[in-house]
Amino acid sequence: MKYKDYYAVMGVPRTATEAEIKTAHRKLARKYHPDLNKDANAESRFKEVGEAYQVLRDPEKRAAFDALGTGLKDGDEIRPRPDVSDGFEYHGAGGPQDTDDFFGDLFGARHRHAPRSQSYDWRGEDHHARVSVSLEDTYNGAQRTFTLQMPEIDEHGRVTYQTRTLDVSIPKGILDGQRLRLAGQGGAGSGNAPAGDLYLEVTLEEDKRYRVDGRDVTLDLPVAPWEAALGADVVVPTPSGQVTMTVPAGSGAGRRLRLKGRGIPGNPPGDLYVVLEIVLPRADTEAKKAAYTALRDAFEFDPRANFYG
Repeated sequence: MKYKDYYAVMGVPRTATEAEIKTAHRKLARKYHPDLNKDANAESRFKEVGEAYQVLRDPEKRAAFDALGTGLKDGDEIRPRPDVSDGFEYHGAGGPQDTDDFFGDLFGARHRHAPRSQSYDWRGEDHHARVSVSLEDTYNGAQRTFTLQMPEIDEHGRVTYQTRTLDVSIPKGILDGQRLRLAGQGGAGSGNAPAGDLYLEVTLEEDKRYRVDGRDVTLDLPVAPWEAALGADVVVPTPSGQVTMTVPAGSGAGRRLRLKGRGIPGNPPGDLYVVLEIVLPRADTEAKKAAYTALRDAFEFDPRANFYG
């Protein structure tokens, strides 16, 4: 997915008001309309201007676009980031059919207002937001405080943010992509109708130690050469605390050991996989160099004996 600077397409600054964006669109749409402009590139420019306008006219889409930052250039590759829309609250039902390709790929389906009933009393709109939790939170459960921002247009036509803070219980065992429903925390209802709900989509924060696949968790564990060769009982850190694991004698680098049931809690729970990473001590003294020399002479080992076929 390629980045497009919609502000540059419209010829307006990032601080442009709603009125300035509307004026720029009207001018450019007239300039590049295929019925009025016979240039070969007019139709593609007309569509590009329309695409930019659909984003910048909508406070929610504009806020999400602004969250990408200012360091990108036209044509730069954009990879969906789970954290880019964290803390933004959006209206709407959020089905996949409700979003354009750009925002569907980048932020998920949550950018279009849901239709309302024609009657006076109607239930409030459901709202959606994305929040990040740590791996420790999903292992143990947690009480977290989140600050959400709802993009709005102020009286001057600029995007502002309405902020609110929520205390949320994170259930033990929740997975990446699952949603929490907060009943009555969405948009206000009209008349005697109830408020909508707020759905929080959970994303797991990246962890420097662990990799997550469903409920299974993987950890790379450094071990000494003699621990791998002779076997050893070693202490393994897990998101729920330390455990002792036996490294079998004769283990090689990359060997994958399983700690059953030590993954993310559930019914059944996932497993924790420990991948051995052999770390060599440095030969930075004469005594250590002599030890390596003795090791070489004792084994007469050629690691590339079968390497060349």
